[in-house]
Amino acid sequence: MVDEGASVDEVASVADTASTEEAPSVADAAPIVDDAPAADPAARPEELRLLEAMLFAATEPLDEPSLAKRMPDGVDIKAALALLQADYSLRGVNLIRIANKWTFRTAGDLSWLMTRESVETRRLSRAAIETLAIIAYHQPVTRAEIEEIRGVVTSKGTLDVLLETGWIRPRGRRKTPGRPLTFGTTEGFLSQFSLEALGDLPGLEELKGSGLLDTRLPTGFSVPSPSDDPQLREDEDPLEPGDLDLALAPAVEPEKDGES
Repeated sequence: MVDEGASVDEVASVADTASTEEAPSVADAAPIVDDAPAADPAARPEELRLLEAMLFAATEPLDEPSLAKRMPDGVDIKAALALLQADYSLRGVNLIRIANKWTFRTAGDLSWLMTRESVETRRLSRAAIETLAIIAYHQPVTRAEIEEIRGVVTSKGTLDVLLETGWIRPRGRRKTPGRPLTFGTTEGFLSQFSLEALGDLPGLEELKGSGLLDTRLPTGFSVPSPSDDPQLREDEDPLEPGDLDLALAPAVEPEKDGES
């Protein structure tokens, strides 16, 4: 292979030798020419390399405006992300979108490789699962509204567990007597369940088909369409300083096994 650090004089010497000796054939000279580096016509566009570098270095998912600010002028960020996503679609790492933000994740079919090393299994109680489902579908929702839907008192510990997982968060305060906290899900919830948006949650027919709902439901029964809108609604006030430090509710008796 030709030494890429060879000087011009050395190259000229090789050429002079070739001209004074018996003329070599084209086939004899071919290895010297073929081994020289050639431009790759299929080289990746520079914007893909820039996006790739930023997304790999980021400690959390990045939205399109944040990425666009670091890109050269004139780059179509949506088109570039679509190209990069396609480029990684068959690799061990995929580019995915979560709540309108982009991040690299291990390909779904290879997640078993990481299970023992990075995932700590924590089984949620039935009460916690029911509470999480109600918040996901009915948000913004208060503790009293959760209890009304479940038909049983929700213990303080149940909400505490969900807050610790980072799957739910206080949104604001309901404009009703007592001004109770309202709860909603987080980007962590979407990430945990591999959802791009809350609209990807299963609907009524999907829940029936999976056996999670009885096919003989009461007349008029429906599953609400969850909303991704982070803005407070007309019946909500913003959180006040110190709200997140307050106890969620007075301590109550733990739920019995038959009610959890």
